[in-house]
Parts: sequence; structure tokens; C-alpha cells
Amino acid sequence: MDVEHARLMRDKERGLQRSHALAPQTGTRKHRELRFNKLRPWQVDQARALLASLDGLDVAPGALSNSLSVWYEITDHTMEGLEEALIAQGFHLENTLYCKMIRALVYFCEETQVRNMRQPERLLKKSNEIYSKAWDQHAHGDHDDTPPELRQDR
Repeated sequence: MDVEHARLMRDKERGLQRSHALAPQTGTRKHRELRFNKLRPWQVDQARALLASLDGLDVAPGALSNSLSVWYEITDHTMEGLEEALIAQGFHLENTLYCKMIRALVYFCEETQVRNMRQPERLLKKSNEIYSKAWDQHAHGDHDDTPPELRQDR
């Protein structure tokens, strides 16, 4: 059992959800927090109704009055995609330096994870065979040219 699995079991027994949307999250299921401009508090309810209509996306009120918590599979949605869609619909997100930095970090992490998931899996076990065959072909002095039928068993 790994640490993340134990943590999830503990939280499930206590009836808790992940404490913070930016806590380390292994796997493909993500919990993020979308923060909206504090001067437009009515946008939170409108955004919640809009996001709730998307498949594979769970939406709940956020920890702050101007935020929403969202849960999604990274194969279906990304935070960058959700925020770009909201901006295209006319919503205004919080633009503090802190939010911009967190946003950039989350975008980078999710983009990297999606890109790594799309890469073909490397066959590490087969790589040893390649080196073994190359070593057999190399004239290194350990090769016995005597045919196998003429060799004596010892």
C-alpha cells in the first residue's frame, strides 16, 4: 500500500474530502479550485450551472465565496481548458499574482502529465537484449570459434 492510497482510505473513513485543491495529487483524478473576480460575485453561480452541465466534471462550492471546487479526470478536462472556456464565455477570473503563479504551475503539471500519458511505453526489459546481441557481435576476445559439436563437455 502506497502513501497516497493510505491517505485516501484515512480521509474516506473520517468522511473528509481533500483539504486543499493544490495538495499533491497522484493519478488522473484531479481536484482544483477555480477563483473568480471578487467584484463579480454573481458569476460564481452562473459558472457553477454552466460547469455542472459538462460530462465528467463534478462541481461544488469552493472554500472561498468567490470560488468553485471541481473534480475531473485529466483525460477528459484540464484546468487550463476549463478556465479558457469560462473566459471565452465572459467570466472574469481572479488575477492576483498568487493566482497567476498557481495557475501556471497547475497548467504545466497537467500538460506534462497528459503528454507523458500519450507517450508509448518504453520496453526496458528488451533493451538488455539489444546490448547482449551487440556484445556477441563485438570482437572482444572471449568468443570461441570452435563449432559446438567439437567442444568437449566438462
